[in-house]
Amino acid sequence: MRDVKIWSEEFGAATDPPILLIMGSMSQGILWPDEFIDRLVAGGRRVIRYDHRDTGMSDTVDFATHPYTWDDVHHDVYRVLDAHGLESAHLVGHSAGGLLAQLVAVKQPQRVRSLTVIGSSPLGGGEGRVLIRALLGEPQPPGSLPEPAPEIVTFYRTLMAAPPPSDRRTRIDGMVAEQRVLHGTGLPFDETAARELQERIHDRAHNLSAATNHRLAAAAHPDFEPAGALPRIQASTLVIEGSHEPVKPGHGAMIAEQIPGAQLRIVAGMGHTLPPQVHEELATAVLAHTTR
Repeated sequence: MRDVKIWSEEFGAATDPPILLIMGSMSQGILWPDEFIDRLVAGGRRVIRYDHRDTGMSDTVDFATHPYTWDDVHHDVYRVLDAHGLESAHLVGHSAGGLLAQLVAVKQPQRVRSLTVIGSSPLGGGEGRVLIRALLGEPQPPGSLPEPAPEIVTFYRTLMAAPPPSDRRTRIDGMVAEQRVLHGTGLPFDETAARELQERIHDRAHNLSAATNHRLAAAAHPDFEPAGALPRIQASTLVIEGSHEPVKPGHGAMIAEQIPGAQLRIVAGMGHTLPPQVHEELATAVLAHTTR
């Protein structure tokens, strides 16, 4: 596998406790809101966010000639830590970024000062297969994770059947529509702010469509998540889920049940995004959990 350059940026004083923010699959690091990061920095934290490979300003890959797996995406976490001179950090992961953070806590616990997962699924739970079965209308086998809300399934079924958008405005319209459905129904949706964010995401990407390589990477190594590993996590763990989580409803409680001593926090109104209404609560919770 050729060396892939990963874009990252750092905020705050180098002497403060470090937090590495890990965003979800196919997502750029700037989905970690500036305002949320500002609150963490004001609370005395050194904060790092980055673009996954094939997103944003990180390198894009010709998957046909240089295929990779989701395990390679997981190893990018270590590469970012190393690039910033960090032997360890507080890991905060959102959605699939929470899966990556859990995996690091299992595989290399010495690199994890604490673990915070937001809107995520339990490692080894087969969340991707649950979504695929829901989209295909197949029954979920006994013991499966709770499946996404009906509006999520309907949205992605419609998206899969539609032709690819052909121009910037149509692409951004679709991105805003996706953010709306992920936002959930618990809080007002600010379409103007959403459009500004998606325009920024669209225009800073080297190749917007390259993010779909993450699906190919997951398919190339479907069993990269070790089953039954969560009880081995030693890091102090905070699990956060929105009360209106539409993608992974109830998954947070399942994570907290399996990690010894984990705390579960339900944020009122929050769905699967990080809107301004929840920044103060999220930042306060993360700051309290990352004191060393």
